[in-house]
Amino acid sequence: MDKNLKDIPLIPLRGMTVFPYMVVHFDVGREKSKLALEDAMINGQKIFLSSQKEYGVENPHKEDIYNIGTICNIKQILKLPNDVIRILVEGESRGILREYIGEEPFFKVAVEPIEDKFEINSDFKALVRLVVKKFNKYINLSENGISESIIGMDDLDNPGRVADIISAYLVLEEDKKHELLETQNVQDRLDKILGILTEEIEILEAENRIELKLKSDIDKSRKDYYLRKQLKAIKKELGEEDGLEKDIEEYKAKISKKKLPKEVRKKALKEINRLETSGEYSSENGMIKNYLDWIIDLPWNDKTEDNLDIKSVRNVLENNHYGLKDVKDRIIEYLSVKKMNNSLKGPILCLVGPPGVGKTSIAKAIAKAINRNFVRMSLGGIKDEADIRGHRRTYIGAIPGRIIYGIKEAKSNNPVFLLDEIDKIGADFRGNPADALLEVLDSEQNNTFRDHYLELDFDLSNVLFITTANTIDTIPRPLMDRMEVIQVSGYTSEEKFHIGKKYIIPKQLEENGVKDNSIKFSDPAIYTVINNYTRESGVRDMERKIASIIRKAVTEIVEVGKKKVFVNTTKVKSYLGSDMFNYDKINKDDRVGVVMGMAWTAYGGDTLPVEAVIMPGKGRLQLTGNLGDVMKESAKAGYSYIRANYKKFTGIKEDFYKNYDIHIHVPEGAIPKDGPSAGVTMVTAMISALTNKKVKHNVAMTGEVTLTGRVLPIGGLKEKSLAAYRAGIDTIIIPKDNKKDLVKIPNSIKNKINYIVVDKVDTVIENALVDKL
Repeated sequence: MDKNLKDIPLIPLRGMTVFPYMVVHFDVGREKSKLALEDAMINGQKIFLSSQKEYGVENPHKEDIYNIGTICNIKQILKLPNDVIRILVEGESRGILREYIGEEPFFKVAVEPIEDKFEINSDFKALVRLVVKKFNKYINLSENGISESIIGMDDLDNPGRVADIISAYLVLEEDKKHELLETQNVQDRLDKILGILTEEIEILEAENRIELKLKSDIDKSRKDYYLRKQLKAIKKELGEEDGLEKDIEEYKAKISKKKLPKEVRKKALKEINRLETSGEYSSENGMIKNYLDWIIDLPWNDKTEDNLDIKSVRNVLENNHYGLKDVKDRIIEYLSVKKMNNSLKGPILCLVGPPGVGKTSIAKAIAKAINRNFVRMSLGGIKDEADIRGHRRTYIGAIPGRIIYGIKEAKSNNPVFLLDEIDKIGADFRGNPADALLEVLDSEQNNTFRDHYLELDFDLSNVLFITTANTIDTIPRPLMDRMEVIQVSGYTSEEKFHIGKKYIIPKQLEENGVKDNSIKFSDPAIYTVINNYTRESGVRDMERKIASIIRKAVTEIVEVGKKKVFVNTTKVKSYLGSDMFNYDKINKDDRVGVVMGMAWTAYGGDTLPVEAVIMPGKGRLQLTGNLGDVMKESAKAGYSYIRANYKKFTGIKEDFYKNYDIHIHVPEGAIPKDGPSAGVTMVTAMISALTNKKVKHNVAMTGEVTLTGRVLPIGGLKEKSLAAYRAGIDTIIIPKDNKKDLVKIPNSIKNKINYIVVDKVDTVIENALVDKL
């Protein structure tokens, strides 16, 4: 070997130290290292391998690499997928890096080989033998499958080679290995190896002692098990039983008594066998007992008898809830068909409507009417799939999902199961609960619903599932496909009056402890609460106001000493203060550019005034009021329609779009608004502003508009009509295609509102403006 090697390529190693006489393979992936390898193969197959000082450095510089390394011969190269090269090298000798010849495109260095230095004497020979002896002991203790290449190491004449071979096979941290590589004096190297071997042998001996003790403990545990079995037999002969034995006998008795399906019984008996073999003090006992309790408590075959007397059911539904004819009719149909065919599966009903209209209370009334147990589960905000399907028993603290929990609470396998707020399900990294509900709410699949905790099929086909939602827009489409949607609209003033008088007032009187008719309401007082203090589709706020009135009346009875309080209109205003709403005074004046539109939200119908003004400008159309993209597009479509048809409308100049700006605003700008049904409203407002013609204050309108002036149908006509009626509107302009929806509007509203059916914008303008164009 030359004294100095010039231009030898260098490959920096990460997490690895190569010793002389060591044969090792490793993968090369960095581009710089590949180029160094390619140069080495061309020029003698020699390469210098030195470790990086820090493992995490991706592109090391010369200051990141140790100066001491190993000169190696490349024996084999193998190309692997993903552009990786695996090489086999054999260490030849230590080397010290004297100079960097070049750093790009790879490292080229001048390396001086390092000769092993040692002096052979009796002490040195003794040291070598002691190191070899310790290493053999290390091998026997570690049992880590060390290669046969070190067998016969006692016969090696080169003590430096002995030291390097041992260093290569020791399991050490990389900094300690590199310290051995840097130690040039063989005796010093052997001294360090001896210290390392002595320490490692002590650790391995301690590990073996611990392992032997553990094995002894296991043997003792087996012995204790057999002794406990013998003790158990002796106690049985003496008429004494331990706690576990007693629990096992109780579980067996319960399972024998309980009517369980075949597979469930088989699973329960298997768990009892596990309990018997686990031992009284096993940590598994609690989990097994909890699982058996769930199996025993679930109503696998327990059901309530349905009340199939149709007249009786209808009476109960009518007495417990006012209105909701579609829901009641659907339940009556279900029971009628079941009376004819007893194997009918439970329907999946979805009640959709604004808050406070009684969706939850009708579900309770249905359960009472058909003589079924009732259970409710709120889905609002649920994000974890395990809430539906439960946790697997491999987890500590695992429990069944809320579906199985609800069935257990119901104590029958055919309850009325209410899944509240299905439109408000969430999802996160733990899974999507809506996906888990697909099986629950599918009458073709839910007869084999499998909870992760139980790992047994439970039949949900007899359950009458009822879901509620404020809007169907946020319900996942696959779930919608599995449910029968029934729209639950808002109430008219007359309906609210009957609900308040027949249900809410008696309920609140009872809740506030009034049982002797000491508080009575007049009919005008109830109407005053409805019309002047609430503005909602449902009756929740009305119930709060009535409850407030009753509390103040009770206070008056207790504090002043009155015997009776008669709540009339004056009392209502005294208790609740000034009117919160007064619909009779809204928009009594006909105004230019102000049109009353109608909107539908998840909370019911509402009126939506639209204002338009014109001003000198350059033809800009400005839209404000926190409008969504759809409403903006409707305004632009209406503006284009006016430009294309200006001749139809007297007073609109041909060049209005050049000399005037139009500003459309929808009040309550903090509230986002969107939807196509304000199209005709915005067109009417713009035409009124451009022609300076007033719009009738008592007219409201809804409909989507096209560029050609067609008026397209909209949804939520009933809710919009109720909102318009509450606002004092007596004329509503609707699209022609919505005429079929008028049958759904209560006669009490329909008889007081004049519906004008249109299919063109021209007809809208004719009926909306005070003066003809």
